[in-house]
Amino acid sequence: MERPPNLAAAIDAAAEALIGVLDSATSRHTVSVSPTQLRVLSLIMAHPRTNVNRLAELLDVVPSSASRLCDRLEAVGLLRRVADPRDRREVRLIPTPAAETLLRELAERRHQAVQAVLDRMPHRVQHELLLALVAFGQAASMNAPQAAAADSTARTA
Repeated sequence: MERPPNLAAAIDAAAEALIGVLDSATSRHTVSVSPTQLRVLSLIMAHPRTNVNRLAELLDVVPSSASRLCDRLEAVGLLRRVADPRDRREVRLIPTPAAETLLRELAERRHQAVQAVLDRMPHRVQHELLLALVAFGQAASMNAPQAAAADSTARTA
């Protein structure tokens, strides 16, 4: 089957629509943290035992910028810095129960917002979308190691 000439544009438009749905769900929540701070909390949750240097790598920022982000999250009670029991020189970033609750509530709101859009689509189209998204994810992950290696090479050059 031939690919429609505007497929990439359609995917880009769908991605923008999805971002709009997710942002709307986030903005309806009484969030007192910025999108960047939410990203920091999500990264720390996804990468346990993260320290400031590792967080800086994940964000692709300098450690001092990552540290300032952590300062702000710590000030509002969403993050704690804890000495690593195996190496007291290392300081781990630990999300507080309040941060875990915040992220859980936001994830639920976002899920509900996406589900509301899906509910307006015919079931057959939902199934086709699922198959297409799975295939897209698989195709994207096939190139991920090459892209990461190229990115790493570009940074050291």
